[in-house]
Amino acid sequence: MTKVILADSQAIFRAGTAKVLAADDDLRVIAQCADLDRLLHAVATFPGSIVLVASSLKPEMDVLKKTLDEAGSRGVVIAENNEAAAPYVKMGFRGVVFRSISGQSLTDCVRRVAKGDTWIPPQLAVAPAQDDDAVGRRVRDRLTPKEMRIVALIVQGCKNREIAARLKTTEQVIKNYLRSIYDKTGVSDRLELALFTIHHRVLAAAAAEVSSKLDTEEQESSAVA
Repeated sequence: MTKVILADSQAIFRAGTAKVLAADDDLRVIAQCADLDRLLHAVATFPGSIVLVASSLKPEMDVLKKTLDEAGSRGVVIAENNEAAAPYVKMGFRGVVFRSISGQSLTDCVRRVAKGDTWIPPQLAVAPAQDDDAVGRRVRDRLTPKEMRIVALIVQGCKNREIAARLKTTEQVIKNYLRSIYDKTGVSDRLELALFTIHHRVLAAAAAEVSSKLDTEEQESSAVA
């Protein structure tokens, strides 16, 4: 049984990844971590694991690599869709995948790394060119700023009540916006919306930028209060 530690702040992507890996009888997700402190605790608690860590957590990669080596674990970086794999490969991580990777490929990656191999698919060694994501760019341009804020919070795993509170509006207003967003993206529910966003690099980058702005605005608001 291969032990897997999954570290990613994006709740929906983390849950979806865990579900994909759990379908393989030889893989067992023993820890899901939303932040670096939980990741480091899990690495210390479960040595000899395969550790999937999102670059968006912004760990000190060289320090993390040393920590994994000391625990006898192997690291796979989940890179954002606008990143390249080369820097992580040079650091010695055993695999690099992008958020757009298919479930089957992700499972294959973990299996190979568990056997001692390295996973660097040639087609993913360099991030796709900017104009490759025409669909993501088209949807991004159709969404209003308010809709993009909602999309960013959906990707974080927020429920309607939390989104309404953070955007200072009502749940009914959020529901109305979601109907418009679903029409523009061609999805039918919030999970499909989150996965659609994650798998379209241009849209994912826009959502991440909006999410960062929201966090900054909330921090500034708290400081004033």
